[in-house]
Amino acid sequence: MAVEGGMRCVKFLLYVLLLAFCACAVGLIAIGVAVQVVLNQTITHETTPGSLLPVVIIAVGAFLFLVAFVGCCGACKENSCLMTTFAVFLSLIMLVEVAVAIAGYVFRDKVESEFSKNFQQQMQNYLKDNNTAMVLDGLQKEFGCCGANNYTDWENITGLAKDRVPDSCCVNVTAGCGINFKKSTIHTQGCVESIGAWLRKKILLVAAAALGIAFVEVLGIIFSCCLVKSIRSGYEVM
Repeated sequence: MAVEGGMRCVKFLLYVLLLAFCACAVGLIAIGVAVQVVLNQTITHETTPGSLLPVVIIAVGAFLFLVAFVGCCGACKENSCLMTTFAVFLSLIMLVEVAVAIAGYVFRDKVESEFSKNFQQQMQNYLKDNNTAMVLDGLQKEFGCCGANNYTDWENITGLAKDRVPDSCCVNVTAGCGINFKKSTIHTQGCVESIGAWLRKKILLVAAAALGIAFVEVLGIIFSCCLVKSIRSGYEVM
């Protein structure tokens, strides 16, 4: 009876961990999508190490949600095969998370250089492409920035007057506010720095989430192995 009571406790804790997995999975997917949206707006559609990171984060989140579902089915049906699959997949996710963390650290400077290069390329098309203009204006308004490195980058754009910046650079955006501007009326910080700071915050959130998930995953593996052993030993855990 003591063993059966212990297994009931393990099973209950496993359910709690599975709920935590689902919450973490949704969080990872949301962060990955948010980062991917910004990367799509500021980096060209070439495949680069930096552009692949949010895709991996989304994939890990989706896979974690699927694994949690498998674990829930295994625990409900007390199926040792499903619980073993759950433990194996959970171990694989831990390895992927370690790989993503290492890749994020290694390519952190690469992502920023891609931002700077491609943002400046898109600035050259500001007056030629309305879609590009809308994207850049949206980013400058959202992040309170102007230009790639700073507001003076707009001086190098062909067709744009030297004493003018896009209206989206203004602190208080109004029609024509970028003409004959004063430094006090516009955002002087570059978008590479502003967006880079935003991305670093997101990466810190991912890192903190990964640490928390890793701890929960270890517990999940231990509890699932205990449950598998109990099921195979023929104990009634209900």
